[in-house]
Amino acid sequence: MFSRLTPSVFIALVAVTTVTGASAPVAEAPAVVLGTPQNAAHAHNDYEHDRPLVDALERGFTSVEADVWLVDGDLLVAHDLEDVQPGATLESLYLDPLSDLVRGHGRGVYPEWEGSFQLLIDIKSDGESTYAAIEKNLAEHRSIMTRYSNGKTKIAPVTAVVSGNRPLDTMQDLNSRFAFYDGRSADLASGLTADLMPLVSDNWNKLFVWQGVGSMPDSEKIKLGEYVELAHAQGYRVRFWGTLDVPGAAREAIWTELHAAGVDHINTDDLNALAKFLGSRG
Repeated sequence: MFSRLTPSVFIALVAVTTVTGASAPVAEAPAVVLGTPQNAAHAHNDYEHDRPLVDALERGFTSVEADVWLVDGDLLVAHDLEDVQPGATLESLYLDPLSDLVRGHGRGVYPEWEGSFQLLIDIKSDGESTYAAIEKNLAEHRSIMTRYSNGKTKIAPVTAVVSGNRPLDTMQDLNSRFAFYDGRSADLASGLTADLMPLVSDNWNKLFVWQGVGSMPDSEKIKLGEYVELAHAQGYRVRFWGTLDVPGAAREAIWTELHAAGVDHINTDDLNALAKFLGSRG
């Protein structure tokens, strides 16, 4: 039955999406109608939406971000440590439902989509211990996870990339791993391979002055184009955080320039707006 499902058909996710109290049981996720996948759609702080992961999937997002804290052996998802809640884990909110989704139709996260869904995991607690816990969690879902082993990367339906307090030396030394490294603009000249660092992210405001008012200065437009071209030549995908995310003409102008330059992941908290923007561009 599941092999015949399409993006317009309800797919049940047996997953955890909300926590109603510190010791309350988590709720079973509702069915989700998968949206049309948009390669550039990245859900910043996805866990802060009413239905983590589900809201993004219904709007066709192909990348989501989850901040994690290692607390008593659990990878708890929250922006700040004081906001963590028992049961709201990386596994329950993301890995379990993604596994169920892929298992449901036997291909990728989106049945007719050729890409690998990006799970960007932002490490907020100690890098080494948290990363070790992430690798353990990912290994328990190895059937859906992209993996690096013996010098080669095998692409799977979901690719995990670690950001934040990521332990570069440890990751470089591993002969086999399920997580990949989120680089920074300074890493464009590092020589790190895309098998380790498939993504380069940085603060827009660190690199660019333009905030969407008026035309983008030619010098900055050229700089953006060269930045993306250099990254792509080395097999890296590009993402910026800190771009203006307030509704209006300025945000639309920034998204237009990012899209035109070939930026791979456009960062937003406004899922509806970005889905509409990308959908109008095909």
